[in-house]
Amino acid sequence: MDEPDAPREGESIGDGQPAALERIVDPVVAVADGTVSYVNAAATEAFDLSGDAVGRAAGDVLGEVWDDLEGAIDETAVGTARTVALADDRFDARVHRDVDGATVTFDGDADALDRDRVLKDRAIDETPVGVTISDPDREDNPLIYVNDAFQEITGYDVEEIVGRNCRFLQGEDSDPEAVAAMREAIEATEPVTVELKNYRRDGTEFWNEVTIAPVRDDDGTVTNYVGFQNDVTARKNAELEAQRRRTELERVLERVEGLVKDVTAAVAGASSRDDLEAAVCDRIAAEASYETVWIGERTPTTDSVEARATAGEEGSVSVDGDHPAVAALEGDEFVVDAGGETTVAAVPLSYNDVEYGVLTVRTAPGEAVDDREEVVLSALARAVASGINARETSRMLATDAVVAVDLEIADDDLAPAALSALADCELEYRRSVHRTDAETTSLFTATGASMADLEAAATELPGVDLEPVVERESSSLIELEIEDGIVEWLSDRGGVVRTITAADGTATLTLELPRSANVRDVVDALTRRYPETDVRSVQQRDRSDETSQEFARRLEKALTDRQLAALRRAYLGGYFEWPRPTTGEELAASMDVTRPTFHEHLRTAEAKLCRAFFDA
Repeated sequence: MDEPDAPREGESIGDGQPAALERIVDPVVAVADGTVSYVNAAATEAFDLSGDAVGRAAGDVLGEVWDDLEGAIDETAVGTARTVALADDRFDARVHRDVDGATVTFDGDADALDRDRVLKDRAIDETPVGVTISDPDREDNPLIYVNDAFQEITGYDVEEIVGRNCRFLQGEDSDPEAVAAMREAIEATEPVTVELKNYRRDGTEFWNEVTIAPVRDDDGTVTNYVGFQNDVTARKNAELEAQRRRTELERVLERVEGLVKDVTAAVAGASSRDDLEAAVCDRIAAEASYETVWIGERTPTTDSVEARATAGEEGSVSVDGDHPAVAALEGDEFVVDAGGETTVAAVPLSYNDVEYGVLTVRTAPGEAVDDREEVVLSALARAVASGINARETSRMLATDAVVAVDLEIADDDLAPAALSALADCELEYRRSVHRTDAETTSLFTATGASMADLEAAATELPGVDLEPVVERESSSLIELEIEDGIVEWLSDRGGVVRTITAADGTATLTLELPRSANVRDVVDALTRRYPETDVRSVQQRDRSDETSQEFARRLEKALTDRQLAALRRAYLGGYFEWPRPTTGEELAASMDVTRPTFHEHLRTAEAKLCRAFFDA
């Protein structure tokens, strides 16, 4: 029998099927509008067709088979497929419907459903997820089927499983809430998914993700329950470890927050440096992690470190050599010694490059100082150093016992020295003003240079702004705003600049520090900042009668910033001299205000000055 020519690749149903259909061993027939549009070689042979089958009526070609197919094709929705039982017991037909017609494949195995069932059974048996089926019609809803994966997960053989309720996997640590949720879902014939701890045959624990769902027949009656078991031990352990770490972190953060809060309160509430250090040591030592805490400082004559305040220690503390406290100060770094049952850690107390000592802790046995603890102790050290600096600065304002340090600085980074060289002038420091909205500004009297020369020279200095205040024939009053200038820098470190004179690129400076301050550290920090610094003298002295300064401080508190600025400019600018070398308009312009506003500030300041003097 002749076979039709195989269609060319890519042809449509109407023009011939793809050549790939010729390789299908089952018969294939394509039908469009009741006419055969394609038959493959297998169909030609199976139905004993001649070579002219294509283009003929399907009923003529297929005979009684078409009687079974015609109605089925009409009933099949476009884009779907269905299986049709045929009177011809050699085949079942599979109808694939599209817009232009239908393609019919004839399965020579009449038991296609059995083949599907075998495939499904194999898939269930070989899936890596445990699968079980139970029978609720039998007592205690026993398991009647388990796949291989279930046996591998649990370690039980099928003979030990079938006939038992799946609760045999539960143990003492199985979550009763999860067990109750499964029981309630089965009673309500609803699906449920839970995670609970189960136990293998050898007694080892594993986390089981269990899903149970009812299986219903066509009438909706529950005939079985299918269960899926997935070993999620690795994922669950990771989740539990993450939760443990979150809990531990929350506990640590709570502890750290309380510790930092208490130490900050101790720093803020202490009336003296001694009280501050003692309170800090007591609070840190109250932590269970630490046995002893002390704050010490370097002894200049021996380079040893002696404690100023202790908690948990008996007697005095003095260390030298390679002790962590000594190493921390020498290296200006956090040092840990974990060589014994306890760990010793030391962190330097430093603020604005000034050394205020070292904080040293010894842990309780078994406790360690890890990276997180290092961060905490470093933060505490910064708070303590800042508090000590504030106490030393306050002491400077209140004490009569000071150390006066005379310095000579020939460094281009010192703005007054550099300006004196560039403008070929002499500068004398008069006073500084701490503005609320800008840097600290300093007033200088300049001689030997015009205001134009001074302004031109200042433009060559980075970070320096010069504002003219008063220009006289013999001298000028200027205001310098210096980024991180020396007056503000020393003030932050507890020092007060009394005098600065600058000429020919060299400045001489007198600095006062409280006797309790670490003068060497301040001078060392200043020398690192300005390498061309020489110490000319260091003297201890008591301040003279401070009545006038106390008066000035009381007056400054009574004046606003604008009133004080107007009064100072008027005095330093010679406004109260006669003849006046400057006018009110000039002084007002230097403050960037109108003349009436300047006079209002000045008159108010004068009134407060009179009240302060006559009401004292």
